[in-house]
Amino acid sequence: MDHPVDNPSLTHGASALLKTLLQVNRVYIKTYGCQMNERDSEAVAAMLRARGYRIVSNEADCDIMLLNTCSVRDAAEQKAIGKAGNVAARKKKQPDFVLGILGCMAQNRGAALLDALPDLDLIVGTQKFHQVPDYLDNLRAAREAGVPIGSSIVDIGEEAGSQNTIRDHLEVDTRQVSAFVSIQQGCNMDCHFCIVPKTRGDERSRPMEDIVRECEQLAAKGVREITLLGQIVTSYGRRDYVHTDGVSPFVQLIEKVHAIDGIERIRFTSPHPRGFKQDLVEAYGRLPKLCEYVHLPMQSGSNRILKAMNRPYSRERYKEIVEALRAVRPDMYFSTDIIVGFPGETEADFEETRELFEACNYDMAYIFKYSIRTGTVAAELADQVPEEEKERRNQVLLDILRRNSERRNATLLDTVEEVLVEGPDKTGERFTGRTRGNRVTIFDADPRLVGELVSLKVQRASVSTLYGSLVLSGVEN
Repeated sequence: MDHPVDNPSLTHGASALLKTLLQVNRVYIKTYGCQMNERDSEAVAAMLRARGYRIVSNEADCDIMLLNTCSVRDAAEQKAIGKAGNVAARKKKQPDFVLGILGCMAQNRGAALLDALPDLDLIVGTQKFHQVPDYLDNLRAAREAGVPIGSSIVDIGEEAGSQNTIRDHLEVDTRQVSAFVSIQQGCNMDCHFCIVPKTRGDERSRPMEDIVRECEQLAAKGVREITLLGQIVTSYGRRDYVHTDGVSPFVQLIEKVHAIDGIERIRFTSPHPRGFKQDLVEAYGRLPKLCEYVHLPMQSGSNRILKAMNRPYSRERYKEIVEALRAVRPDMYFSTDIIVGFPGETEADFEETRELFEACNYDMAYIFKYSIRTGTVAAELADQVPEEEKERRNQVLLDILRRNSERRNATLLDTVEEVLVEGPDKTGERFTGRTRGNRVTIFDADPRLVGELVSLKVQRASVSTLYGSLVLSGVEN
C-alpha cells in the first residue's frame, strides 16, 4: 500500500497538507522533579505516541515542547519558568511551535503563568495529563485551518478517577528492564512546609487488580524490576481495602506483585514513617523480591521542629523504625529526605537532626535548604533562618553523608553483588546496572545480558558508584 503522502491519486494540495501534518507532530518532553513526574511524562508520551505523535529525544528536533514541572521548591519552578522563557523565543522564527507547561507548577499557578509567559499555548494540571493529546490535536487542527486560537488552553480542574489514567508505558526500541508503576496519587498529610496537597490533591488509589494487571503486562515485555509510586505510597488503599490478618492493603499489593512470574525485584517510593507498621517491616524478611532498600523521609531530628512541620512521629519513633528494619535485614540500605533551616530551627534543633542523621548511617539522602512555598503554613511563620546558615547546615549533613557512603562502599570491595543489567552506560562503552541496595554499578558485559541478574565482583568504588567485573559460571571476566 502506498504511503498516503506518496500516493499520486492525491491532489498536490492534499499531499502538501499531509506532509505538513507529519512534520509538526514531533514532541519533546522535559521533566523536572521526582519519579512521579517521570512516570507522568512517560504516560503522556505513550498516549501521544498512540495518537500518532512522535516522541523525540532532542529538543532542537521538536515542533511541540512540553515541560512537566515540579513545585516542591521555588528553585524548581524558577528553572522551569526560565526554560519556558528561553524556548518561547522560537515562536518568532517558528510561529506554529507549541509550548506547554504540565504538572505541579501548572496546578499551583494556573493561568497566572501567562503573566510571566504570555506565549504559552497549554497549561495542564496534575489531574488532566490524559487530556494532553486532545488539546494538542485541537491546537494543530486550528492552526492547520488558519483559525486564530485567541487564547491559551488552561485546564487545572480536578477529575474523579484521574489516578487511573497513569497506566500506559511508552514503547521503545530497547528493552525496558525496570519500570515505575503509579499506584496512588495525592496526599492528606498537610505537612506545613509542603505544597503537594495543593498540586496533587487528596489521596486517591488505583484498584489493586488494575495495578497487578499492569505489572503482569510489564513482566511479559521483559521488565524485571517494579518500583511502586505514590505521594504517600504506604497509604495505598487504606480507604478502599480492609486489613487482612493484620496486613495492610499496601503490603497485600506487594504480595500480589511478588507472586508475578518474571518480576525479580520490587521497590517503592515515597513512603511516610507512619506507614511502617509491623506488617511492612516483616515483609522485608519474608518476601525475597522486596529489595533491602528503604527511602524513609526524616525531615528533621528535632521533636519540636517535627511538631512545627506537622509530622506525626517523634525522633524516638523514627529511630525505632530504622532499628526494626535493620533487625529484619541487617544489610538494609537507607535513604532519606531532610530539610535544614525550617522556620524557627535553632542550633540545638539542628544538632538533634545532625545526631540522628549520623546515628541512622544513611547511604543516600536528599538534603534541602528550606524554601518558602506560598500557600503553606510555614510560609507565614516568623524566625526564618538566614540563607547562609541554611547553607552551612546543609554542608554539615552532606559531609556526613559522603563519609557514610565511602565507608559503606569500602565494605563492598572484593564482595560479590547481585546486579540487574540495565543497558549501556552514558559513555556507551561499558554497561550499567543496580545492586539490590540501589547502588549504581559500571562493568563490561555482553549486550545479551541486558535484563539479566548477574554477579558482580566489586573492585573499585567512588562515593556513589561501584566498578567491577562480572562473575560468570564461577569464572571472572
